[in-house]
Amino acid sequence: MKTDSQLQKDVMAELDWEPSVHAAQIGVEVKDGVVTLAGDVATCTEKWNAELATQRVAGVKALAVDLHVKLVESGIRSDADIGKSARSVMAWTSAIQADSIQIMVEKGFVTLTGGVDWKFQKEAAADAVRFLAGVVGVSNQITVTPSGQAAVVKADIEAAIQRAATEDGKRISVGVSGHDVTLSGSVHSWAERDLATPSAWNSPGVSKVIDKMTLAY
Repeated sequence: MKTDSQLQKDVMAELDWEPSVHAAQIGVEVKDGVVTLAGDVATCTEKWNAELATQRVAGVKALAVDLHVKLVESGIRSDADIGKSARSVMAWTSAIQADSIQIMVEKGFVTLTGGVDWKFQKEAAADAVRFLAGVVGVSNQITVTPSGQAAVVKADIEAAIQRAATEDGKRISVGVSGHDVTLSGSVHSWAERDLATPSAWNSPGVSKVIDKMTLAY
């Protein structure tokens, strides 16, 4: 098991290795395996990439983000302009049910509401606006409400997790209550965790996935 000092060095090295991140502007603190990122970044995209880079490091048990997006003068846009761009990019993205999503922009912070049939559509909507110039943050409040009444089949989800995961897949338990799925058990990396959750979301009829998995190194 890594010490907090070693984990801090590894996270800092990974941030420095990530070309889309200005690592010198990001402070890293670690306590009991919980990593805190603090500082200023130039774009919402850089913030997102810093989070992903940190999650790639083995030994990270949890991540706290205290990064603030401070746009350079050339990157500042009006809320109306951002809203117009967000609506346009959603209309051009085939995975998104654009007509069912509402967009609100306040001081560069975008809030998405509405409902879609699948989780991937919810994520696609956030991804579409996160990388727009002038956006400082995204709150994805879109709900997943399957249009059909398909029953959630536990065995199908378990099989999908086994196909995607490695040995950790055998330690993940699946619970089903109506259209809600609960995943529990322990995994050894964020990567394994990120493989299991989409496998559950891909099942027809799922409207909520509760992640109770723990990281055990």
